Amino acid sequence: MSRRLPPTDVVVVGLGWTGSIMSYELCRAGLRVTAIERGPWRDTPTDFPPTTAPDELRYSIRHDLFVRPAQETLTFRNTMNQTALPIRRWGSFLPGNGVGGAGVHWNGQTWRWHPWDFTFHSSSVARYGADFLPQDHMMQDWGITYEELEESFDRFEYLCGISGKAGNLGGQLQPGGNPFEGSRRRDYPTPPMQMTAAPQLFAKAATELGWKPFPQPSANLSQAYTNPYGCKLAPCTYCGFCERFGCGNFSKSSPQTCVLPVLVRHPGFEARTECQVTRVNLSRDGKRATGVTYVDTAGQEWEQPAALVLLCAYQLFNVRLLLLSGIGKPYNPATGEGVVGRNYAYQVTGGATGFFGQDKIFNPFIGAGSVGMVADEFNADNFDHGPAGFVGGASLACILTNGRPITNRPVPPDTPRWGSEWKRATRDNYNRWAAVGLQGSVMPYRGNYLDLDPTYKDSNGLPLLRMTFDFPENERKLSRFAVDRCVEAVRAMGAHTVRRNEISGPYSIVPYQSTHNTGGAIMGSDPKTSVANKYCQVWDVPNVFLSGASLFPMNAGFNPTGPVGALAYWAADAIRDRYLPNPGPLVPA
Repeated sequence: MSRRLPPTDVVVVGLGWTGSIMSYELCRAGLRVTAIERGPWRDTPTDFPPTTAPDELRYSIRHDLFVRPAQETLTFRNTMNQTALPIRRWGSFLPGNGVGGAGVHWNGQTWRWHPWDFTFHSSSVARYGADFLPQDHMMQDWGITYEELEESFDRFEYLCGISGKAGNLGGQLQPGGNPFEGSRRRDYPTPPMQMTAAPQLFAKAATELGWKPFPQPSANLSQAYTNPYGCKLAPCTYCGFCERFGCGNFSKSSPQTCVLPVLVRHPGFEARTECQVTRVNLSRDGKRATGVTYVDTAGQEWEQPAALVLLCAYQLFNVRLLLLSGIGKPYNPATGEGVVGRNYAYQVTGGATGFFGQDKIFNPFIGAGSVGMVADEFNADNFDHGPAGFVGGASLACILTNGRPITNRPVPPDTPRWGSEWKRATRDNYNRWAAVGLQGSVMPYRGNYLDLDPTYKDSNGLPLLRMTFDFPENERKLSRFAVDRCVEAVRAMGAHTVRRNEISGPYSIVPYQSTHNTGGAIMGSDPKTSVANKYCQVWDVPNVFLSGASLFPMNAGFNPTGPVGALAYWAADAIRDRYLPNPGPLVPA
């Protein structure tokens, strides 16, 4: 039986990037905020001291910072005519667990998406015609533009102290930056990172190919920085332990370094950890949220009443909570109707690894998650897609993140997978390889979606989320095209042997590829095709607001954290300035 708690103004589900930003902004507006987090409390100096944090076995192999399947998992299948089975070990993507969420273990690659990305559907139709778009696509615009979000992008970059070089200041292109980016009001808060040997060689080769390389925008900071909240960050030490690890040097932007130090001291804030929210509670008519129900580690069920509910969990878990709560009409792939679960998209990854002669020494152990050079010529609509025959694009980058001994042992093609020959190849090539990788967009399709599994349940007796996904031909064309460009770059860098990595066969849930899942509870301008309006407010239940990549109608050729952070500020401003003075729908349905 549920035990009812005293009401609060705002209940926040999940305390990662978006949960911490929105909690602090609403606390500053005078509201009482209670955040409920499924995982444990995590703190930089106690959880990630430099003496213990660089433990590859604990964090990279045994997934210490990630959700355990016993806590929450999902079932997976490639097509609707298959039976989905539970994921019993996370592989293709790794959802974070605990305070800070994925903001603890990320690499720090922080992008503003292109203006084109926010109007991808209408802009593609205008340039290429509706017949050029892939079959069974579910493409649609965001309902918001880059220009509307520009200030919010700026605020998130200055919160994190992002290190980079602007390419477009007020419409004027800047040497050394990304010439394809949208116009920005000011430069990054800190200068670019120092480049290691491989990115420098890529930049030279890319320039010779006619591209315009620029430094990766980085949340691994190039210098000491104090953000607008008064939180202090230190310069990166290039230790090579970013992705899958917390940063004990205070050098990688995270909720722990950028927001939580001031949030936890605010008298209007309370956090409850190791508590699993199981549903959003609704009024009898289903048109208003009354709070949430959650279960603690002792199995006790609690009801937390609240005037506002913010869903700030990871993309997949936001979608599942909406479905479990009966908020929004579930998507039906047979009819194309419904909104919750539609427009799920993953990301195309791959690239080319080059092996070099004795004259090259790259020292891969000197690295960081965002130390690299990028080429954006083949992203968004920065090139003519007509001859290529697909929509979408990819960013290409040489980012040498690490040389960790267990997982980072690239060897040339046809090398045995074990034995003395493999050991020799590992030794001979450890310092003499470099990779050019890609992140490619994925469009939404009618048959790629999320729903509740009819068979499998969690420990609370609730249905697991079911994922149905495969890469359509449009994305396979993109993969082949972008990998060809990566091979060009690696050969121009002087590699004597090149190993390709591209999509082949059905999408597999087993090998790691990307944690950049998007969609399932998208924003838009029409309640018949979106869950939330342009202010991230749920159409059907206006005192529920969404955050995170579940809002994205499609996936792009960049990391999602930049738009995720920008939308958190955008939604918080909308709640404070628009909703609180006049509670109700912010956009007419």
